Amino acid sequence: MDLIEILMNAALNVWYIFPVILLTYITTTPWFKGLWGEFQVNLILKRLPHNEYRRLKNITLPTDNGTTQIDHIVVSKFGVFIIETKNMKGWIFGSANQKLWTQKIFKYSSQFQNPIHQNYKHLKTLEALLNINIDALFSVVVFIGDSQFKTEMPENVTYASGCLSYIRSHSAELLNQQQVLDIINNIESGRLARGFSTNQAHKAHVKEIIKQKTTDKLCIKCGSDMVLREAKKGQNAGSKFWGCSSFPKCRAVEKFN
Repeated sequence: MDLIEILMNAALNVWYIFPVILLTYITTTPWFKGLWGEFQVNLILKRLPHNEYRRLKNITLPTDNGTTQIDHIVVSKFGVFIIETKNMKGWIFGSANQKLWTQKIFKYSSQFQNPIHQNYKHLKTLEALLNINIDALFSVVVFIGDSQFKTEMPENVTYASGCLSYIRSHSAELLNQQQVLDIINNIESGRLARGFSTNQAHKAHVKEIIKQKTTDKLCIKCGSDMVLREAKKGQNAGSKFWGCSSFPKCRAVEKFN
């Protein structure tokens, strides 16, 4: 038996391992994690009564400088709820005003776009498309996965099914039935066709946004923007330094080189 036959026999005996390896790899990609997170949120949103709440998902809309992609939209007489999903684990640090938030898993840290800012763009896009009062639009950020907030979050940033409580907390009727139907029709007619090219164009646009944000100087203590300032008095009068934009709440400073 030559070497090729030996290798072929060995491959036939362990063929089942390769699909397992491939499946394991796919489930660890950001694409799958995002898809799985959106699927879980979709199941959660199905608990809302269909006769009162209409659900739309994976909506890509054109903007003045590219596209914006919305995970879920819930339309009801109580308002329009724009939902951004994050499937993450570890500790989450961030505040409403920071451009970038931080994810920390043991000693590993990474930054991601502030989902509140991200969803605000969605909200403003819908406001222009639908031509309705912004008071009828509500931003909701939902974290799925084994994550824990390590900083205080606004009430519209929740874990999993917490989004249902937030949506149900809005009980004042802001829209009539005809307005609800018109909103759904406008979104459906304004969305870009689903497909590979639409998704790739949106991903390229997001990468450019993140690249631009990561070039900004951020505070090492709280993550807010650092502002170039000049000392007014003392032995360093006239010299420039970096000061946290959250001053006086955060008093972090850095030397200006």
